[in-house]
Amino acid sequence: MERLDRNWLSLLQELRVVQTGVQLLTGFLLTLPFLDEFEDLSGQQKGIYLGTVVCSIVATALLVAPVGMHRMLFRRHQLDLLVDAAHRCAMIGLIMLGAALTGVIALVFSVVVGPVAAWVATAGVALLLLILWIVLPLTVRRHEPDSTEPLTDLGEEKDVRR
Repeated sequence: MERLDRNWLSLLQELRVVQTGVQLLTGFLLTLPFLDEFEDLSGQQKGIYLGTVVCSIVATALLVAPVGMHRMLFRRHQLDLLVDAAHRCAMIGLIMLGAALTGVIALVFSVVVGPVAAWVATAGVALLLLILWIVLPLTVRRHEPDSTEPLTDLGEEKDVRR
């Protein structure tokens, strides 16, 4: 139970960091159609914008979902299910946030510089996120510490006495 509590608290701290950014991004995106210049966007740019908004809204929903789940499951002794579900929401939420960030770069570069620069910048950001969020953690994960104890998702030793 102590391990679950630590996992839950660690996950909540990670979500606090991400939630503010994704909510600010979503709020910013939702204001754009109300600017006069929005009408100057091409059909493709509006498509990128709508895809980006959808990704940002889905990311917001997924990254805030653990709070609602916690409220619904509070004091029901289902922390193991809550931690697992919240972990899955956070992982998918981060993927959607990455898609939203990539869409923002595509839109901004498309408007400011043009389509070729937009493709280059979008590919660069997508590659950066792929490396930092997936490749690097998986590389570190492969190099297990010297400990013979199995590790949890959060890198701490599992209690194998059960």
